[in-house]
Amino acid sequence: MARRCLDLLVAALLTITLWPVFIVVCIVLLVAEGRPLFYVSERMKGVDEPFRLIKFRTMKNTTDDQNTGVTGGDKSKRVSAVHRFLRRTRADELPQIWNVFKGDIALVGPRPPLRVYVSAYPALYAKVLSDKPGVTGLASLVFHKTEERLLAECKTPEETDEVYRRRCIPRKARLDLIYQQERTLCSDLRLICLTAAKPFKRE
Repeated sequence: MARRCLDLLVAALLTITLWPVFIVVCIVLLVAEGRPLFYVSERMKGVDEPFRLIKFRTMKNTTDDQNTGVTGGDKSKRVSAVHRFLRRTRADELPQIWNVFKGDIALVGPRPPLRVYVSAYPALYAKVLSDKPGVTGLASLVFHKTEERLLAECKTPEETDEVYRRRCIPRKARLDLIYQQERTLCSDLRLICLTAAKPFKRE
């Protein structure tokens, strides 16, 4: 209950303070990239619990691929400079505040995975998703740049999928489970602050 109250309080504060940023992102995307502005993806909040995650669209649509799977080097041509900026600053995740209000996800927790990976590793994700997924988390902050680098080197969807399964899923799960055992409200607040500060930090 305390975590849920914290989520609602911080989500409300973010909505009040960041609505101008939300409007600006909408206008920039509409002018630079056109519609649709949002990307809705099925994610899992439990082994058998799907939900619809909403984000700003950060990839050009194609007729034969609706942004399925994780993003690797095989999709780099579909990511524009505007898209890369939104991903780097994590502004693409602002619409997920709606998912927080709905109770689909928390502010802090493991990133909600795709169904295909939960189906492939049900025992692992049963442990990881015993904690409600979140907008940010320890694995998101610690491993994000490494994951981007590993996947950027992939040239085909098959290679991207193989690298993600073999090198990313186990490491992210390990970090999520470590945090799950040690988390407190104070540590959640610390990760929220670190996530908010990340776009302004030099690499």
